[in-house]
Amino acid sequence: MLPEVKISVRALVEYVYRSGSIDNKFRTATTLTEGTKAHKVIQSTYQETDQKEVFLKTELEYKEMIFIVEGRCDGLIVRYDELLIDEIKSTSRDLAEIKEDSNPVHWAQAKVYAYMYAKDHDLEEMSVQLTYIHVVTEEQKKFQKRFSFQELKQFVDELVHDYYPYASLMNVHRIRRDQSIQDLQFPFEAYREGQRKLAGAIYKTISEEKNIFANAPTGIGKTISTIFPTVKAMGEGKLERMFYLTAKTITRQTAEEAFSLMKNKGLCMSAVTLTAKEKICFKEETICQKEYCEFANGYYDRVNEALLDIFSNETFINRTIIEKYARKHTLCPFEFSLDLAFVADAIICDYNYIFDPKVSLKRFFDEHKRQSALLIDEAHNLVDRAREMFSAQLQKSSFLTLKREYKGTNLYESANKLNKYFIELKKKCSEKGHLVLKELQEDLIEMLEQFVHSAEIELLQQMKSAEQALLLDTYFAATGFCRIAKLYDERYVTYVEAEKNEVHIKMFCLDPSYLLRQTSKKFRATVYFSATLLPLQYFMNMLGGTPEDYTLSVPSPFSKEQTEVFIQPLSTRYHDRENSKKQIIEMLSTLVKERGGNYFIFFPSYQYMKSVYEDFTLNFPEIRTIIQNHRMSEMEREQFLEEFKAGNQDAFIGFAILGGIFSEGVDLKGDRLNGVIVVGVGLPQLSLERNIMKDYFQATGKNGYDYAYTFPGINKVLQAGGRLIRSETDSGVIVLVDDRFLTEKYQRLLPNEWK
Repeated sequence: MLPEVKISVRALVEYVYRSGSIDNKFRTATTLTEGTKAHKVIQSTYQETDQKEVFLKTELEYKEMIFIVEGRCDGLIVRYDELLIDEIKSTSRDLAEIKEDSNPVHWAQAKVYAYMYAKDHDLEEMSVQLTYIHVVTEEQKKFQKRFSFQELKQFVDELVHDYYPYASLMNVHRIRRDQSIQDLQFPFEAYREGQRKLAGAIYKTISEEKNIFANAPTGIGKTISTIFPTVKAMGEGKLERMFYLTAKTITRQTAEEAFSLMKNKGLCMSAVTLTAKEKICFKEETICQKEYCEFANGYYDRVNEALLDIFSNETFINRTIIEKYARKHTLCPFEFSLDLAFVADAIICDYNYIFDPKVSLKRFFDEHKRQSALLIDEAHNLVDRAREMFSAQLQKSSFLTLKREYKGTNLYESANKLNKYFIELKKKCSEKGHLVLKELQEDLIEMLEQFVHSAEIELLQQMKSAEQALLLDTYFAATGFCRIAKLYDERYVTYVEAEKNEVHIKMFCLDPSYLLRQTSKKFRATVYFSATLLPLQYFMNMLGGTPEDYTLSVPSPFSKEQTEVFIQPLSTRYHDRENSKKQIIEMLSTLVKERGGNYFIFFPSYQYMKSVYEDFTLNFPEIRTIIQNHRMSEMEREQFLEEFKAGNQDAFIGFAILGGIFSEGVDLKGDRLNGVIVVGVGLPQLSLERNIMKDYFQATGKNGYDYAYTFPGINKVLQAGGRLIRSETDSGVIVLVDDRFLTEKYQRLLPNEWK
């Protein structure tokens, strides 16, 4: 049986005909949002005999491979004795700039559809038409060509010929991959306690096309226990690809290590890590234009050769490998990583590539998603991250500045209207300084759409870049606001805050569960896992779980004897913090002097931490300390953690923030960490947002205070404490500093091994 290669018409022609440079000059967001509308404008002019969105499929045999090519052509027009394939393209470019042969990809797409239709209906010739429509003015421009069936056949044969080397490479890779997966053993000599149970549950979840919420303790080896069964399912044809989603760089590295480990055991599988554009860009500024960047200039002329090169020589493709090949072939490393991800077996990336409506991977179509699994690491982080992804905000000062800068233009009118709207909102905020509105502010959205339209006209004109910066930022904020408005429902509120001359307005997603579920439903299976998915019911509610989803709680594989847990019953409430300082310092100095070794002490705020740190170092200058700073670079973080050295007999203390960069994802094995002190119960700071959340959840029949404050707080405590025991040989002490830890409510929320 010959191997089959399924490919869409668009992917085939883009691979062969895409050329030129990455040129991210300003493109209107209207192009993205109005593209479908523009198509419908053209299709509405079709006659009764015409057809739209015609599905076409054909099989082509070439060099012992079967190519199954399919797609939907925009229109099939019947005119007298002539049949015409209509390929519609929406654009924000001036139509005068578009010539007949401006875009070979568009002609190629139309010709493949014409070939498929002619072949199915035994036609000797077909006409093709390119219809360009301007998304703003709806002005149209059309080009027509007529081809014999033989010309179309020859064209498609040449396409397949040019695509074959890449298809052949991918086919060989797939055969090697599946064989290597069948032979692959679990990469450790034995499963840790609970590991086999977790791995089995993940495999069952994927096999049965379900979702699972798994609470698996730190140190069990969650990463390999989720990736290994997913890889096995892929080898059996249950999946085409997997996405491993993380919230932090440090957890991304753990996933990379797991793939590296399996590679050393014989796995042949392509895994690509996506890094944010700002971090991976080779240039000083991320200006993706051919005049500025040699890596953007001619990108599409070189990318196919680079894809063949990298996939011929590499399987595990992390940031270093991407940068190496990007420099070798003079390619934008970020765009190259996206092109690699589109065909890779596994993609390691941030949550936002899947869930954020503003930046998600649009090139992955729903048919790709149906054959993919999502593994969501540290899933407890997704609740607040999703809230932010599904929210949008604006500020008055942007529109006031634009109003002043653009007098005498259309933009002045729309910026002026919005500035006045904010002034009216400020009046309504009265003495409270804020205003909470449950309904979508449709009048505001209407004004913003007008502003977006006016801003597009200004931005499309060549302006000085210095002038453009604020307009561009405000334009994207306004388009983002309009986009989120389409998601607005009873799970949202709009709130306004006024201070001095500034007014902020935010469409705030209180409960992201529905939107997360809508995204997750497009995938074959979703695995939510964390060491602190507790309370489980809270996280299921917030992450879009349903009664049909599986749940799993794996008990800790470590003995209670490995951890000594003490509760220091002080009040760390805000008004008692000054009084608690002396006792915390005494407890800390006694603990570290008696036991020696390395300690982390976590505080609920920078101010509280700094205050205790200053007094402690003044009284005990002989004890070595280090303190977390605001906005530390990756290098500074690494240097901070390097201070926790194994075999340290003297006392050493790291002062850090609860819920910050060092309270989760940090893996200090052995005696690099001997104790963790957690000050406070981790409650988020009292704020308007949290209080709105509290009222919302209370009104829906839940305990509003717990949902807004208690549960997110205890999660930070569990994460910080989880830094201590990472393996069967680790031991140490945890001190929980707060009298609330002795109450029945908090005792119920603590893990069994801490009680």
